[in-house]
Amino acid sequence: MIHKNLPAIKALLDDRVEQYNQPGFIPNDPVSVPHRFSKKQDIEISGFFAAILAWGQRKTIINNCLKLMDLMDNAPHDFVLHHQDHDLPRFLGFKHRTFNDTDLLYLLHFFQQYYRRHHSLETAFTGEGEIYKTQKERLVHFHNLVFSLEDAPQRTRKHIATPARKSACKRLNMYLRWMVRKDEKGVDFGIWDTMQMAELICPCDVHVERVARRLGLITRKGMDWETAEELTAYLRAFDPTDPVKYDYALFGLGIEEKF
Repeated sequence: MIHKNLPAIKALLDDRVEQYNQPGFIPNDPVSVPHRFSKKQDIEISGFFAAILAWGQRKTIINNCLKLMDLMDNAPHDFVLHHQDHDLPRFLGFKHRTFNDTDLLYLLHFFQQYYRRHHSLETAFTGEGEIYKTQKERLVHFHNLVFSLEDAPQRTRKHIATPARKSACKRLNMYLRWMVRKDEKGVDFGIWDTMQMAELICPCDVHVERVARRLGLITRKGMDWETAEELTAYLRAFDPTDPVKYDYALFGLGIEEKF
């Protein structure tokens, strides 16, 4: 990996990480949704939906996620564990872009089955006994596990990305950043301990991709899983233990500064 401007790029990105990885980042970002909760499982479930629905205008994303939390009585873990059939009609008509009530009702069903047997959603990625070691393996496993129930709708699969379909898995990688990454700034939660920050893959939305290409940190054509890995490899050169902290810088440069 050769890039003559790496020191200058690292200095720019380090500066922007300090600027954007701050509590002031939270209110206008989907991460504000899980920040409404303190119970681990509530953070996991609300964070999952906030990440999965994170496309489009941030204000609309947040509003729809808050509406969804209201429908779960603002106690998502308790709701997914204990809801019964008569609790489900309230979700009919829920929609965010192409995500609709069919997708939502299936995911609520999956979460009920899962959380009745498991303490944390982390093992849905790592597998029992931590058998899946790379992020690619973990995301493939997670997708397969979510859709392992007999009544899984085919249409819902498009909302849970997988590297098996070459996807860059932007929203799931963002979710994993929230759950895994630990620092003192308080934006990310760092409530999972099996996965390490060094293993995370940078979430690549259109803003991150555009800035990264202008900085020469992406050379592959298109945006797929290998492109996300390419970008993350550069970011690991800047910080081997915490490469995805630079997501803040790339995103901030792209959406706030129109870099």
